[in-house]
Amino acid sequence: MLSLRRAKSDIVKVGQLVWLKGYVASNDGNLSIRLAENKVLITPSGLSKGFLSQAELVLTDMKGGVISGVNRPTSELKMHLAIYRERPDVKAVVHAHPPVATGFAAAGVSLDQPVLPEVAIDLKKIPLAPYATPGTGELSRSVAGLITDCNAVLMA
Repeated sequence: MLSLRRAKSDIVKVGQLVWLKGYVASNDGNLSIRLAENKVLITPSGLSKGFLSQAELVLTDMKGGVISGVNRPTSELKMHLAIYRERPDVKAVVHAHPPVATGFAAAGVSLDQPVLPEVAIDLKKIPLAPYATPGTGELSRSVAGLITDCNAVLMA
């Protein structure tokens, strides 16, 4: 398993990368890493992913209880935990808003056809989860129900 120190460093680096690439803006998006069967390191609510410090990250258990950290975990914690429960092989979750992917999602278009070779080879298909209010159990169930046989999901 990944050490807590390395996981914190990785989340901060990925947060900077997704922000620099324009895949998140303001305080949107969230990142997590499963550290052990019952521990998840996750980004806090309300902070820019491009400017996170390791001290701002939150360690939770798989029920959503905070183990350590001074901040509140992201409101999408339930979704991250649902993905980890559904897919024990998944070790990290990145929820971002890349403009092109967001355009497809807003238009109600899934990427379940092999449009690009990279998608066909690496991700196979990217289904579209029906709209659900962010941070709710409904969104968590919607995404977890689709992630069983794919590695990425668009959210309407």
